[in-house]
Amino acid sequence: MAQSLADRINNLEESSTLLMSKKSRELAAQGHKVINLSIGEPDFKTPKHICEAAKDAIDKGFHSYTPVAGIPELRKAIAEKFRRDNHIDWNPENVIVSTGAKHSLANVIQVLVNPGDEVVILAPYWVSYSEMVKLAEGKSVIVEGAFENDFKVTPEQLEQAITPKTKVIMFASPNNPTGAVYSEEELRAIAKVVEKHPDVFVLADEIYEYINFREEGHFSIGSIPEIKDRVITVNGMAKGFAMTGWRIGYIGAAKWIVDGVEKLQGQVTSGTNHIAQRASVVAWDDLSVTATMRNAYLERRNIVVGLLKEIPGFKVNVPEGAFYAFPDVSYYFGKSDGSTVIRNSDDLALWLLEKAHVATVAGSGFGAPNCIRISTAASEDSLREAIGRIKEAVATLK
Repeated sequence: MAQSLADRINNLEESSTLLMSKKSRELAAQGHKVINLSIGEPDFKTPKHICEAAKDAIDKGFHSYTPVAGIPELRKAIAEKFRRDNHIDWNPENVIVSTGAKHSLANVIQVLVNPGDEVVILAPYWVSYSEMVKLAEGKSVIVEGAFENDFKVTPEQLEQAITPKTKVIMFASPNNPTGAVYSEEELRAIAKVVEKHPDVFVLADEIYEYINFREEGHFSIGSIPEIKDRVITVNGMAKGFAMTGWRIGYIGAAKWIVDGVEKLQGQVTSGTNHIAQRASVVAWDDLSVTATMRNAYLERRNIVVGLLKEIPGFKVNVPEGAFYAFPDVSYYFGKSDGSTVIRNSDDLALWLLEKAHVATVAGSGFGAPNCIRISTAASEDSLREAIGRIKEAVATLK
């Protein structure tokens, strides 16, 4: 029988991060000692108080379906978190819980974007953004932040990208893959641009909020009163609380947007895992472990950036958040080890996996084809060995 997948699936790109992780597992299964720096997953355990809350929820029999928008206790806790930490005055009715922040992002795009609408994506961007827009039959408009500006897009660039068809501006801060963090001053300048376009919404991905190395900390664009009702703030438990497998994401937004997401979610997934929601209610009761993880990521960043700067040809900026390094490796394009020619970052990432047994991710999937992404969510020993392998391998390229 001929394969007849829907066009929307045939036209969809496979996630480059998950693809490289898959390839690294296959190589490891062959007996090779692979260091996987391709996936953005904390290497810490979920904090004990959250795990205890999950056990308690099981013992108390919280085994039923949940309301589509999330259990009231969690929606209330998230609303309080928004007010306390982000200075965004949302009530529980302005919050909806979904199955991970990726699910939250996809929901918002489906709810807001009509066929032909334009979504301005600030690049480099997370690999799934543009594909989510594609599924909604929208058009991605990519605006590239310059390496010299720490990969951040300027207000002037943003203004030039907005057209009468623009519906959403989409970005992450702290950023995956670059680690760039937009300052309060920069976000207020962007908000001034958005303010002039009353039909444009902002989808702010803040999943790395707690992994922020700037002294002034995190600033949420949704806290700016002039555009508050047009900002959808997305966050989740995965990165800050080492809860990737628990799959809890959420948004804070105007009620009509939340209602739209609830309507969609009610037909697709319904309510999110009950035990994980109960556990998440207590997450903000103790942020000491989260602070410990943040400090560890900062130490690792310093180690990795220092080591990468010792590799000839690598251009390296200093990430201000998240747990990635994103060096420009275009110096090696066109070079060869005698049998393989490195034409682009895709070639280099695959070659490093096969040659050095280090898994990275090509920057092409992030809208930055001159770069590769290296996760620093690994032990210091693993990071030192991995960067050493990379340095030794690229030295053979002439």
